[in-house]
Amino acid sequence: MSHSKTTTLGALALFAALPSAALANECTTVRFAEVGWTDITATTALASEVLEALGYSPRVDTVSVPIAYAGMRNNDFDVFLGNWMPSMASISDPYVEDGDVERRVANLEGAKYTLAVPQYVHDAGVTSVTDLAEHADQFDSRIHGIEAGNDGNELIEQMIADDAYGLGGWQVVDSSEAGMLSELTTRVPNEEWMVFLGWEPHPMNTNFDMAYLSGADDYFGPDLGGATVYTNTRAGFVDECPNVGQLLDNMTFTLEMENELMASIMDDGVAAREAANAYLKEHDEVLEAWLDGVTTRDGDEGLAAVREAL
Repeated sequence: MSHSKTTTLGALALFAALPSAALANECTTVRFAEVGWTDITATTALASEVLEALGYSPRVDTVSVPIAYAGMRNNDFDVFLGNWMPSMASISDPYVEDGDVERRVANLEGAKYTLAVPQYVHDAGVTSVTDLAEHADQFDSRIHGIEAGNDGNELIEQMIADDAYGLGGWQVVDSSEAGMLSELTTRVPNEEWMVFLGWEPHPMNTNFDMAYLSGADDYFGPDLGGATVYTNTRAGFVDECPNVGQLLDNMTFTLEMENELMASIMDDGVAAREAANAYLKEHDEVLEAWLDGVTTRDGDEGLAAVREAL
């Protein structure tokens, strides 16, 4: 009797251990959604460098913002480092409220995201979104956005639909981050007028003499679209992979860090992972905070392993 009971308990113990072993294997690959914005490319590259050094296999797919969220709900992605709030609220909040996505740590404070113009347009008197309509001809009644479906373009489309600030007849030019900046690069030498989506951190803030427009608080939020960027994970991921979760919760960035990395990627043409690797070698001090309480995938000390791998 006791013998069979012991066997049964042993079998139960073995069975109970199976799911966690299986989950440990599933945690080998960490799947990132990335949306083609250089700031998120940079932070995802930093996370990938550290994860690989810890023995994980990061996988990064570039998709639109709506696809990133649908993918986390459908278990196609584990992590998204680019939840810009409040501008992304209309897309991300439903997933968070339904429990499909977890909004974790604020990984960047002090960002901004709103409409901007070249400085010469600002100097000519266009300092607020309320000044745009009276100069419709000079702007060709167009606001230059980034990729279709992203939150910034949607906010502009909402402004137009609401006829806010007299912009009812205007249109959004859907493009991409690179496309919009290329257009800006073409126009600035001749002082041609243009209004576009601007944000910080981004090298555009140092590469162009530009100014942010006031007055769009109802759409982009206060403080010139003052933003906080959050790390998001699919529901259950941090419970399944607590060590990766600890790293993600520890990983916070600064405007200076992201500006430096983005300039390396965009202006110097360095591959994102190479730029991240070089940054971490030069700024070893950030690793101590990021790897606090984090081990390698095999359970060894994380900080030493990452330093050695880099």
